Amino acid sequence: MNTPSLRRLLAACALALLACQPLHAAGSDLVVIVSAKSPVASMRADQVADIFLGQAGTFPDGAEAVALDQRIGTGLRDEFYARVTSKTPALLKAYWTKMIFTGRGQPPQEAPDSAAVRRMVADNPALIGYIDKAALDHSVKAVLVVR
Repeated sequence: MNTPSLRRLLAACALALLACQPLHAAGSDLVVIVSAKSPVASMRADQVADIFLGQAGTFPDGAEAVALDQRIGTGLRDEFYARVTSKTPALLKAYWTKMIFTGRGQPPQEAPDSAAVRRMVADNPALIGYIDKAALDHSVKAVLVVR
């Protein structure tokens, strides 16, 4: 099989996998959050993607940024990565396998659900996470609404 054919096949498989992945709730908003104590007010999707993919370790203001993920296999996690990084679960797994193997990074720590992410982020201004918009409260602030 020649390289262009293989690329087309891989692209078709990736699209098929993405189409089969259930989203958290069609049309729902998820939000990227930081602690209410953080000076960060807003972020662009590419800045958030860089932090969650281990390409950046700081917020736009230069302060340390540590990504906090939802548990593998959750619809919210799959939705976040599809919308913010354009990666399916399979592509994300391949990405982190390569990053770990080459010694260039480790995937973010995981939390079991939106409530746990919100609590951990609220307590640590260096953390950045994502939750369902309905789970927002005064202890955190949304820096990006992902639609």
